[in-house]
Amino acid sequence: MQSKATNINDYLAELPADRKDVITALRNAIKDNLPAGFEEAMSYGMIGYVVPHSLYPAGYHCTPALPLPFLNIASQKNHIAIYHMCVYAKPELYNWFVVEYPKYTKTKLDMGKSCVRFKKAVDVPIDLFAELAKKVSVQEWIEIYENAYVKK
Repeated sequence: MQSKATNINDYLAELPADRKDVITALRNAIKDNLPAGFEEAMSYGMIGYVVPHSLYPAGYHCTPALPLPFLNIASQKNHIAIYHMCVYAKPELYNWFVVEYPKYTKTKLDMGKSCVRFKKAVDVPIDLFAELAKKVSVQEWIEIYENAYVKK
């Protein structure tokens, strides 16, 4: 369920109250902890944190006109989703996340490659995602991305 909102305020305004509260709290925690260089933007119909073209002119290999995605927050039809590309691309970060997860919430981890899903807004461990946001710098993400995805 992709939003048609063109800016983050409009995105937040279209959310139900319970989701708006948790997504706003999650957004604030991420913004307060994300290393310098990432920019907040609407990305794929979600709140996104990207590497801007000013730092990585090549953009995303699938669609070079778009900046390199790093992290997204979304209100989907049946869940809240947090997409963190580096959790998929950096095994030691994935391992850290899986070990830390039960320390922050009692819910079972519902995770795809880079997506963590929560059926209930109250179950989102905001502090865990704040810690996760600190873990990778822009430069490190670019290096991981280029080593994993860019064809040489």
